[in-house]
Amino acid sequence: MRKPLNVEGAAAAGGHYSHCVIANGFVFVSGQGPVDPATGRMPDDFAGQVRQTLKNVETILRGAGTDFSLAVKVNAYLSDVTRFAEYNAVYKEFFSSNAPARTTVGSQLIGIQVEIDCIAALPQKG
Repeated sequence: MRKPLNVEGAAAAGGHYSHCVIANGFVFVSGQGPVDPATGRMPDDFAGQVRQTLKNVETILRGAGTDFSLAVKVNAYLSDVTRFAEYNAVYKEFFSSNAPARTTVGSQLIGIQVEIDCIAALPQKG
């Protein structure tokens, strides 16, 4: 089973992709940035961009029927890897315990300071 999904209330896609794809008991979230879906604007500060990006990922996970507690893998792309400690501090707000596997890399990003994608399991039924 493969089901592409766009979630109501999530930030509009910036290209030709689905917010996520549900397949084989997992939700694969496309890379998300820091645009606030309610205002169309993004925070100016790095920590604010990380926080908004994680909120955007969380919105998509919830729209697909899961949440961060079932995240198994997170990939983060930072425009400036020297800000890793600041990124990690905000990340801990969302993953205080039972953190998923994670990769964080430096990347050339256009107009944003962070992009994050995620893979999460769907809750077991029954």
